[in-house]
Amino acid sequence: MRLFGQLEAAIMDTLWRAERPLAVREVRESMNYERDVAYSTVMTVATILHHKGLLEREMDGRVWLYWPRHSRAEHTALVMSEVFSSCGDRRSCLRRFIETVSEHDIALLSEEIARRQRSMSRSQPDQHPMAAKREPIRP
Repeated sequence: MRLFGQLEAAIMDTLWRAERPLAVREVRESMNYERDVAYSTVMTVATILHHKGLLEREMDGRVWLYWPRHSRAEHTALVMSEVFSSCGDRRSCLRRFIETVSEHDIALLSEEIARRQRSMSRSQPDQHPMAAKREPIRP
């Protein structure tokens, strides 16, 4: 998953802001973009975004209605996860990332890490520390 080009970003932003699926004409009319874009161009890019798995679509009469497959937050998390997974030295990448975020964001990260750790500890069955190290008894 890569970052969007300018027109892709404008289309995705429009669909993320929308409260319902939109036809290409509605996307084009609602889009914040630096210049006027032809209907056919918006249709082509929306189709490409659909084929990339970023948009869902459904035929409504003679027009396609489009909506994002993931929320903006979900998409951002997927991109961040992919970037992190491709990093050779994860510790170094995390360190560099943390150096760029604000004190407020560090507090948010700490809260979310603690929440995730609590969630993970609740989902794992209690096991004696030696249980995993024991050899099975053989007759």
